[in-house]
Amino acid sequence: MVSLPIFDKSGKEVGKYELDPAEIAPSINKQLMHDAVVMYQANLRQGTHRTKTRAEVAGSTKKMYRQKGTGNARAGSKRSGVRRGGGHVFAIRPRDYSYRLNKKALKLATRMAIASKIQGEQVVVVDDLAQDEIKTKSVAGALKALGIYGQKVAIALEKHDPVFYRSARNIEGVSVSPVAELNAYSVLRPRKLVITKAALDSLRSSDKSD
Repeated sequence: MVSLPIFDKSGKEVGKYELDPAEIAPSINKQLMHDAVVMYQANLRQGTHRTKTRAEVAGSTKKMYRQKGTGNARAGSKRSGVRRGGGHVFAIRPRDYSYRLNKKALKLATRMAIASKIQGEQVVVVDDLAQDEIKTKSVAGALKALGIYGQKVAIALEKHDPVFYRSARNIEGVSVSPVAELNAYSVLRPRKLVITKAALDSLRSSDKSD
């Protein structure tokens, strides 16, 4: 059982949140989390790389010099892959790197990632982050009050909040998403995970309803 301090937007501690990380994930499998992160990184690759074969590079196809009598090795076109400026012997072609692990494994990896953040004391619980107006300065001020401004931070809300999202999207290194849309990569990549009390409650209740 761990006791996480709950802060308000001014950085003041306003309570404690009692939580057993085992409620989020009974155990932490680093290999599964690694596999999930590699999958998300592979899916981000565009795969648009391409190089030219000897048929595609510019240059004459004329034989460079006669076959015999020069003392040099036999040589044909200067487009050959063994010569500078020639084509690639095994040219790289565009390809799709994406693949998918099964849904159950990805969901478990996400919960393990959150549990590992809790065990590593990298989770900041906030009572509420709702705003009445779109104001980046307010979000930046809250992050400064919490002592995490300038770090890579993932902020998890109970549900999508367009006002808060638009207020935070211009702050470098900060990502905002509903807790239901978190994945292992989005949790493990930033240094800190900021989560509202309501989002943490929702995460715990979703485990019981599964």
